[in-house]
Amino acid sequence: MRTNPTGRQLRLGAELRKLRERAGLTATEAGQLLGSNQTLISNIEAGRSGVSAERVRALACHYDCADKALVEAISRMTGDRKRGWWEEYREILPAPLLDLAELEHHARSLRDATTARIPGLLQTREYALEIFRQAVTELSPPDIEHRLSFRIKRQAILFHEDEPTPYEAIIHEAALRMKVGGSTVARQQLQHLLDMSDRSHITLRTITFDVGAYPGSGQSFYYACGPVPQLDTIQLDQSHGVAFLDAEAQLHKYRTLFERIEAVALSPEKTRELIHHVMREM
Repeated sequence: MRTNPTGRQLRLGAELRKLRERAGLTATEAGQLLGSNQTLISNIEAGRSGVSAERVRALACHYDCADKALVEAISRMTGDRKRGWWEEYREILPAPLLDLAELEHHARSLRDATTARIPGLLQTREYALEIFRQAVTELSPPDIEHRLSFRIKRQAILFHEDEPTPYEAIIHEAALRMKVGGSTVARQQLQHLLDMSDRSHITLRTITFDVGAYPGSGQSFYYACGPVPQLDTIQLDQSHGVAFLDAEAQLHKYRTLFERIEAVALSPEKTRELIHHVMREM
């Protein structure tokens, strides 16, 4: 019995609960269909108990789920029992940060929309260090070092030789012009953006000041695409910590929001021109 299920284990249970509820079955009824009881179903749906791919398929059959792609995607969530690199931080950093790294590891692609900061996956070490130093809750030097090393390791998904994760970021011009860490650190950060934008799997776009108000103005969010749209996830940074959203209406809202922001953003080519311009002005 798990006492601290990971975000991925919780999501697996949540998806099984959604299928059961759509079928109009109670946990007791679902347990009876498996020849078991309500406790087993409740523990699976809460992420406290593991579940095999075969049992997931059996439950989906009992729930009359005809979406084979979704069922197979959920079934595959049961098979990865290896400890990820983020587990070495299990007793060091807040659990939601580890869940974020796990989410990124399994994502098919990532979309980022930011206003006041360069996205974490694109930050240089020096830029990230200054961000952590200015955290609302003052961090101790060891805490800063742990968070810094964790952030740098997260960036590895963009550098895999065989299959780097496709990544698209929309960054407001304000974030480009902020001299985080001073002019030298800021220029190095902008050069890093240019270098990263040369990679074929990375797309950078910018919202300029001239756009004025735009859909979702002032809001930052992170969208992780799963193997099927129903398994997408939104991550938000909030004052009380990291929040993950996965309700169907929420996914539709933020998917649409990103597309609307994208429509008013500069092209990747114009974005590179703007970054060069900002660097010259520093």
